[in-house]
Amino acid sequence: MSHTRIVQLFSEAVNHVAENIKLYVRRPGADFTRNNKLPITKLLPFLVSQGSSSTKNELTAAYNFNADRPSASAFSQQRAKLKPKGMEELFHHFTTSLDEFHPAGKYRFLAADGSTLTFLSNDQLSPSEYYSTQGNSADGCHSAHAIAMYDLDTDIYTDCVIQPIRYKDEFGAFRDMVDRHPLPADGSALVFLADRGFCSYNNMAHVIERGQFFLFRAKDITSKGLLHHIDLPDSETFDMTIKFVIVRRQSSKLQVPIDGYRRFVGQAQSFDFVEYGSSDYYELSVRVVRFELSPGTFESLVTNLPSDEFPVEALKALYHRRWGIETSFRSLKYTIGLTKFHASKADFVLQEIWARLIAYNFTEAITHFVSIKNKPKNIHGYKVNFSFAVHVCRQFLRSSLAGNPIDVISLLSRELIPIRDERSYPRLQTAHFRKPAYFIYRPS
Repeated sequence: MSHTRIVQLFSEAVNHVAENIKLYVRRPGADFTRNNKLPITKLLPFLVSQGSSSTKNELTAAYNFNADRPSASAFSQQRAKLKPKGMEELFHHFTTSLDEFHPAGKYRFLAADGSTLTFLSNDQLSPSEYYSTQGNSADGCHSAHAIAMYDLDTDIYTDCVIQPIRYKDEFGAFRDMVDRHPLPADGSALVFLADRGFCSYNNMAHVIERGQFFLFRAKDITSKGLLHHIDLPDSETFDMTIKFVIVRRQSSKLQVPIDGYRRFVGQAQSFDFVEYGSSDYYELSVRVVRFELSPGTFESLVTNLPSDEFPVEALKALYHRRWGIETSFRSLKYTIGLTKFHASKADFVLQEIWARLIAYNFTEAITHFVSIKNKPKNIHGYKVNFSFAVHVCRQFLRSSLAGNPIDVISLLSRELIPIRDERSYPRLQTAHFRKPAYFIYRPS
C-alpha cells in the first residue's frame, strides 16, 4: 500500500544518513559508534515525530511508556553530536524519494516564500547573527529566516534555505534553490512562482539558464520598479513582450543591442552572468502582463511562460495558486508546531526546523492517499482534517518503525472537514510579531 511505502522511503532516508554519519557529526569516527538507547537510527525518527510537549513526555510516549526509555539528558547529549546538516540531508533524501508519487503533467508548479521563526536563547548559547532587536521585545529575541520552495501539486516542501536573521537574503536563497533543484525525471518543466520580493533580473536569468519557467509578481507601473521608464500601451491592461539588456558598466561606449531597454545593475546588486565593470551584457526577454483584480486595482506579472498555453486568465489563476504556500506556512507553524522549539541552541533549533519540515511532508504524503467519497447532495467537497492528521501520522510513524503500525488511512478517512474555497480574508498589511513561548509554559 502507498502509505506503507512512504514509511519505507523514510526508513531508507534514515539509513542513508546513518551509513554516511561521518559527514554529519562533530567528531567523525567517535560519535554514534557505541551502542546505546538512542542510536542515530532512532534519534532521527524521534526528532521528526516529536510534538510540542516536554522532551521527557515526548520520549515517554515514543517509547510506549517503557520505564527503560532514554532520559531527556541522554537525548540532549545525543543530539549535540549531530550537525544540522544531518537533518537537512534527511529532508532532501526523503523529499526527493517522494517524487515517485508526483502526478504526471507537462509542468510542475513550485511556489517560493519566506517566514521568520523566533526562539528563546542567549548570547552564550546562540551565535550573535541570530540575535534581533526589532523593537518587538525589551530583551530582543533570536530569529532565523526560512525561505522555502513548495510544490503546489503535491503540497510538500521540496527545498528550504535557513538563514540567520542578520544575513537574510531572499534573492540569494531563491537563486540557490533554483540552481540545485533536481529536474523531473519524466521531462516535465518547472515553473517557479514568487511574490515581488523575489522578482529580480538575476533570479529570472537563473531560471532561464536552467531552461525552466518563472512567474513573478512585479511592482505595478505606478511604482519605480522593473516596469519604470518603459513605453507601455495606453490601455490599463496589457500583455506584451519586453526585452532588457543588462549591463554592469556605466559607459555610453558599450556596444549593446539598440532594440532593448538598457538596465544597469550596480555593484551592490547581484547579477551572476555579467561581472561588475565588464563590457559584456546579457539579453533578457520577458512577458509582462497587467490585469484588473477588482475595480481600480491592478496587478502586474512578469513571466517567460508561452502565451499560447498561458493566456492572461490562466496566468491570473496560476498566480492565485501561489497562496498555497502562505496557508502551508500557517499549518507548518501552528499545527506542526514550528513556533514552539524544545531547544535554545541555534544548531538544535535548526535541527527542529528541518524535522518539522519532514513531519509536514510526511503528513501531506500520507493524506494524499486517503480516498474521499463526496456525495452529490453535499454542498461542499471534503478533505482530511490536517490538524488531526498531524497527530495520527506522528503516531503512525512511531508505530510503523516499531513494527506495529496503526490503521492510519481508516482513521484519517473518518475525520473530514468541508472545503470552502469561496472564503477570503483581507491580508494584514504589517507582519504580526509573535514572541516565542517560554519553556515553563509549554504543555507537560
